[in-house]
Amino acid sequence: MTASFDLHRDTALSLDQDDPLAQFRQRFNYPSGQRERRPVYLCGHSLGLQPKTAARFVQEELEDWATLGVEGHFRARRPWLPYHRFATSGLAALTGARDEEVVAMNTLTVNLHLLMASFYRPTATRHKILIESTAFPSDRFAATSQIRLHGFDPSDSLVEWRPRDAGGTLVIEDLLSILDECGDELALLLLPGVQYFNGQLLDMQEICARARAADCAVGLDLAHAIGNVPLELHDWGPDFAAWCSYKYLNGGPGAVGGAFIHQRHLGGDGSAQLLGWWGNEEQSRFRMNAAFEPAQGAELWQLSNPPILSLAPVLASLEVFEDAGRDRLRAKSLRLGAYIDWLLEQKLAGRVRCITPAEARGAQVSLTIADGNIEASDVFRKLAQQEVFADWREPNVIRVAAAPLYNGFCDVFDFVERLQAALDGSGS
Repeated sequence: MTASFDLHRDTALSLDQDDPLAQFRQRFNYPSGQRERRPVYLCGHSLGLQPKTAARFVQEELEDWATLGVEGHFRARRPWLPYHRFATSGLAALTGARDEEVVAMNTLTVNLHLLMASFYRPTATRHKILIESTAFPSDRFAATSQIRLHGFDPSDSLVEWRPRDAGGTLVIEDLLSILDECGDELALLLLPGVQYFNGQLLDMQEICARARAADCAVGLDLAHAIGNVPLELHDWGPDFAAWCSYKYLNGGPGAVGGAFIHQRHLGGDGSAQLLGWWGNEEQSRFRMNAAFEPAQGAELWQLSNPPILSLAPVLASLEVFEDAGRDRLRAKSLRLGAYIDWLLEQKLAGRVRCITPAEARGAQVSLTIADGNIEASDVFRKLAQQEVFADWREPNVIRVAAAPLYNGFCDVFDFVERLQAALDGSGS
C-alpha cells in the first residue's frame, strides 16, 4: 500500500486525481479561511462540513410552512407527520440494521437515557454498569445518574474498563477479565464504537457476544462510529445503540440524532418504555385516546414529533452517503490513514506520537507531541494560525480526522507540512 507514497505534494495531487470519491468534496461547503493559505479542515470528528444541499432542504421546509401552515404535516413536499421516516433507510444502511430497528429522534444523551430506562433494570444482585474509564463525560454522567436514580451508589455500581497505557488503548482481554470477575453483577455494558479521545475502534462484535454470554445488556455509543466505520448492528446484536448526527453525519450543530433497538426487543406493549404521544401508533395518535396503542418497531421509543428544521440537513447528508457508498468510503478512509501514518513517520518520527492504534481506527488520529522543546498547546495554536481546523483534548492531545466524503490526500499532506512548521516554530 505504501509503495506509491513519497514526500512530494505532486503525489498527493495524483492520489486525489485518481480518487473515485474526489468529486464528493464539491458537494460540501468548505471553510474559506482568513488568509490566502488554503484551509485544511480535519474536524469532522467534532463537526462535519455542511452539505451544499442542506440549505435547500431547510428552505423547502420553510417555504412549505409559509405556504401551507398546519397543512404541511400532510401536504409538504416531505410531509412532517412521518418526517422521521425519511431518514430511516439511510440510517439503517449506515448502521447495518433493519429499517424497523432504527429511528431518527432527539439527541445522543437524551436517547441514552431513554434507552437505559428500558434496558438498565438493576436488581439487588445485578446492578452494575460498565463503562471505559476514559468515557466521554456525558456518557459517564448518564450512567452515574441512572445508577443513583435506581437507588444505588456509583462508587459501588460503576465498573471501569481501564487502558493499559498512557495512550488509552483498551485491550479486550481486560474486558473479559472483568466479565469473569463480576459478570453476574453487571446489568449493562455501555461502551463506544470508536473511543472519542484516542480514536480506537473497538471490537463491537466481540463485545456484544461476550455481553450476551454474561447475560447482561449492552448499549453502544456510536457518536464517533456512524458514518465513519462499517457497522453491522443487527448481526452483532447489541440491545441498543444511540448516536449524534453532527460529526461524520454532517447534520449540523445540535442535529437530530438516532437510536437502534434490536429486533428481539421490538413488538412490546409500551410497558418497558418511557412513553410519549409519538410512540403511539400513528393511525390512532390524533384520536387523543387515554389508552396507549404502541407504535411498531423502534418508533415505540419516540416521545415527541421530530424537529423538522433540525432533521432536514441530516436528510441532505444521507443522500450524499447513499451516493458515495459505505464500502468505498471505508476503503478511502483506510488509504488516507495509511498516508498520514507514513508521512508522520517519514517527516516527524520521534517528534510526534500517534496514540490511535493503526490496526483499529476510523478516520480520526490522536496525536501527542514528543518533542520536549515545545508545548503541545503551542503546536495546536500554531496549527490554527495556519488555517488547520483540528481540535484539542486535555491534557495534551490534538485530534484530526480526514473524513473520506470531503477530505483528500492533499489535506493530509498539507496538515503534516504545517504540523512540521508548527514544531519548528514557524507556524505563525
